[in-house]
Order: sequence, then C-alpha cells, then structure tokens
Amino acid sequence: MKLVVATFMLVCLVLGSSVFETTMAGSPFCDSKCGVRCSKAGYMDRCLKYCGICCEKCNCVPSGTYGNKDECPCYRDLKNSKGNPKCP
Repeated sequence: MKLVVATFMLVCLVLGSSVFETTMAGSPFCDSKCGVRCSKAGYMDRCLKYCGICCEKCNCVPSGTYGNKDECPCYRDLKNSKGNPKCP
C-alpha cells in the first residue's frame, strides 16, 4: 500500500511540475535573449523575471549583459513604481 501511495505522489509531482514549467515559460525569443542579458547577473532569477516582462512588452532586448539600452528605447524607458528603470 505504501508503494502505491508513493508512486501516486511521484506521478502527481512530475505532472504538476511539468504543467507549472509550461505556464511559467515565456516566448522562446525572450527566453533566449534574456538568458544572454542576465548571464552575469548577481540575482539571476530577478533579472530573468524583469527582463522577460520587459521583452514581452517591447519585443526586444538590448545586446550584451549590461548597457546598450539605446538599441531598444521601449526597454530603456520602462520604469518601476518608484520611477527607476524596470528593465535590467
């Protein structure tokens, strides 16, 4: 009986994680561009999150890991609630 319960829980975990990963994934374009942009970030998860948000809104991400924001004015000009740049 314990084996059946353990197997059931394992199957639920695997199925649940695959559904969660699919719903959290962005577009392949943004994922690849933000992966490059955030490759040297100290807080990788935060960088990927905000880069993904900015990329989805602007459909572009500046080249390199820092700077070059003039390549994408929309990305450059997005601000957070405090008036600071939103995009990494």
